[in-house]
Order: sequence, then structure tokens, then C-alpha cells
Amino acid sequence: MKRMNTHATTLNRRTLLRGLGTAIALPLLDGMSPTRCLTAAAAPTNAAIPMRMAFLYVPNGMHMPDWKPSQEGSDYELPRTLKELAAHRADFNVMTGLALKGAEAQGDGGGDHARSVAAFLTGAHPKKTDGANIQNGVSVDQVAADAIGSATRFASLELGLENSAQAGTCDSGYSCAYSSNMSWRNATSPVAKEIDPAKVFDRLFGHGDGGAVREARATRHKYRKSVLDFALQEANQLKDQLGVLDRRKLDEYLYSVRSIEKRIVGTDKLDATEEGVPDYPRPAGVPREMQKHADLMLDMMTLAMQTDSTRVISFMFTNAGSNRGYPELEVREGHHELSHHGKSEEKQTKIATINRFYAQRFAYFLERLKQVPEGDGTLLDHSAIVYGSGISDGDRHNHDDLPILLAGRAGGRIQTGRHIVYPKKTPLCNLYLWMLQQAGAPSEAFGDSNGVIDRLS
Repeated sequence: MKRMNTHATTLNRRTLLRGLGTAIALPLLDGMSPTRCLTAAAAPTNAAIPMRMAFLYVPNGMHMPDWKPSQEGSDYELPRTLKELAAHRADFNVMTGLALKGAEAQGDGGGDHARSVAAFLTGAHPKKTDGANIQNGVSVDQVAADAIGSATRFASLELGLENSAQAGTCDSGYSCAYSSNMSWRNATSPVAKEIDPAKVFDRLFGHGDGGAVREARATRHKYRKSVLDFALQEANQLKDQLGVLDRRKLDEYLYSVRSIEKRIVGTDKLDATEEGVPDYPRPAGVPREMQKHADLMLDMMTLAMQTDSTRVISFMFTNAGSNRGYPELEVREGHHELSHHGKSEEKQTKIATINRFYAQRFAYFLERLKQVPEGDGTLLDHSAIVYGSGISDGDRHNHDDLPILLAGRAGGRIQTGRHIVYPKKTPLCNLYLWMLQQAGAPSEAFGDSNGVIDRLS
């Protein structure tokens, strides 16, 4: 039987390709298996593949008639918004009946948008204040990061498309810290998110102290070099240790890195580093078009998970209560304004258009994860990805029967392709408690959980 790998050396899972200011983590290769020589019929064991988790937040709730399936089980009909995910129907579950008690007013009056995102990953009820005395809870991603983060280069990544704020008033007397952050290290410390894909790329593939990284970046810009050009020698040496399939996998991965890097550089203007180059300042690297911005950030998330640079990611498409317009969708009114549709047919049509746009971006992310082979499956198969909002109907501002999807099979722990209906007001934190236990962060309770979610497997 033909052998796929012929060298006896086992690669370390933490192997990096290094060059000037560069450290490129590698995807999971067959050569990282304890059994280095594999036959064509063999595959690396899934037991050694870690479970990744990610949490993606969309603002202002959903147009629920276009979201919630009318049938339970595996034969449900996809509503209009979820039809954007039709190609991945077998890879996710729609979870109905989950609730976020911490986002309810509980006597505090207005501020549902701020509470919805502050409670989304914590399950806590944030203290109503716009001062420095903010009080919330620890978020599920940070609990996981504390437990399993030492196994990766980054304990967690906090990303988004709009800047975080740590002060100011954003929603009916609630601090902007609540509205713009969903990851909380402790009750008084929100974790600010990174919105610049170029900076995320530099974090993933840069190496050394800040000065060295800046110098290396300037050198790459001067000679129009890629991060890969500086690690090419080590990459070629590594290929000599790999079998045919691993070489192909490495080539595909490096091609993906270079492709994304080109797209990021394409958002920048050129520096005047040599004669004849236009003297334009280099901007932050954030694309003006939301779709390009979102897709680059989702690509960064894929690379971070693929290289096991982190196993925990949170991502906010926009901040809570966002009122941005979507002229690219021919929707010029603000999102928040439209969510208060008052049963206006025109406004409901436009809010549904925005919902479908976010679903399309999520479909893009799932497709990227499915393109990465791991073991006898894909990167998505070894992940648990939560997508949804802390508000159900944006007009009602209710926090029960939330729009929640759970994508991925968590290494075989989840049976996907179903619409699962839970008893009304089942805590969303019951799902988070299950995820913590499966990811290697055993906990007896989390947030307002009253048990561990069932019916996933």
C-alpha cells in the first residue's frame, strides 16, 4: 500500500516558519500525528484535534418571521433569512426557545440594546451606569481562555467591525462600554476588540517586539515583499520533511495567507519608500466597504483557528444599537431605526434585507472553515460556532426566543442539520456551559444557567 509520508521525524504542533519579523504558524498536518508514517487508508486521529469555539454577534435582533422555522427536526423548511445558509444546512442547528434573562430590564427601564450585548456572553445583568462604576460579569470566551488559552499563542481574540468604547453614554443611561464590548475579562474590565484586519494579520504573522515588527513591515513595504518571502527558506526546508499530501496542504495554506495579505495591502496606499512611488499616507487598513471589511476579518478568524493560534474568538459585526445605513444594499435608513418598524411593511422588508446580508457573511465564514481539511473532516467539523443576537424581535425588544444558530460538530459531539425547540426561556447560558465542558474548561455553572443544554448529540 502506498505510503503518504516517508520521513520518520514528527513535527511539533507549535512549529513556526520564521523570517525577518515573521512567524507563520502551521495548519494541522499529518506529520504532526504521533504516528508519523501513515498508509493511504489511515488518517490522523480526531482525538488529538482541539475543539475551537467562536461567538458572532449581530445587532438589533431579527425579523423573526423570516428567521424562525415552523417545523421542528431535520425536515424543517428554511425561512427566507436562513435560505442564505442553504449550502450549509447540514452543518448547523437552529436553536429556538433560548433566553437571556440578564438583558431584561429588571426595573432599570430602557437600555435593551446595551444590555443585550453586555449580557450576550456573560449572562449577567449589567449595572445601569454611564460612569466609571460599570459592573457586568465574566464572559464565556474569557472563562474558556483562562482554562485552555495557555495551549495557544493567543488565549483569545476579540474582533469586530466597529471600535470599542470604554466610556460615554450610548443607550438610555448605559455606558458605551456595555454597547460596544461583549467580551469581559472580569466584572469591571471589558476587552476591547480589534477592527483592523491588517493589525490582526500582523499579530498572527509578525514576530518580535514592536520595534522589530515595525521595521520588518517597513522592509516588506519597501521591497513589495510578502511575509512569506521572508520565511521561504524555512518553508522549503520543511517541505523536505513532508509527504505528498502534507506538501499539498502546506502549499494551499501558504497560498491562502498570501491571497489574504494581498487583499489587505490592496486597502492601503503606497509609501514613498523609493523614487517614483506616490507619496500617500498609509491608512489604518480598514476597508470602506462593509462586506470587504467583514470578509477579511472572517478570513483572519479562519487563519487563527486553522493554525491553532487561538481556540477562542468573539466577533461583533457592529455595536449594539448600531444605526448605520447600508447603501450597498439600497437601504439608506439606519439599522436601529428600521428595527423599530411598528409593523411597517416597507421597514420590515428593509430590516430583512440587512438580516440576509449578515447571514450571507456567516455563510462565507462557514464555507472558509469547510475548505480547511482536518483529520477525517474539516475545521468546521471540529468547531462550535454560535451566531445570533441578544434581542429577538427588534421592534419588541424581547430577550426570549432568541435567534441562535450553532454551527459545527465540535469534533463529533453535535448532530447537526436540525431545528431544535427548547422549553420557553431556557437559559442561553445552558448552551455556554455545555461548550465550556466540551472544550476542556469544566464548570458546574455559568451565568444564569440552570443546567446543561441537551439534545445536541
